[in-house]
Amino acid sequence: MRDEVRTFVIEQLADMNYDVEEIDDDTTLGPAGVDLESLALADLSVRVEDRYGLKFADDESEKLALMTVGEFTTMVADRVAGARRADA
Repeated sequence: MRDEVRTFVIEQLADMNYDVEEIDDDTTLGPAGVDLESLALADLSVRVEDRYGLKFADDESEKLALMTVGEFTTMVADRVAGARRADA
């Protein structure tokens, strides 16, 4: 699941016109890495929410900007797995 989420995130970043060639799991989403601004981070979050049926809290945006790509994809995969277990 984590690999699927990571692939989706990278595809979405490329679709948003970000250079994804150098992105790895240690690349931060915020200023020191991908350099997503708040609107771009919100766009990515909405795309992930729509794809995986998740909902990020409004107060999570700062936390998300500090995450690495690896941390973000792991968090999303864990939330998806948790939601699936809850539905079972």
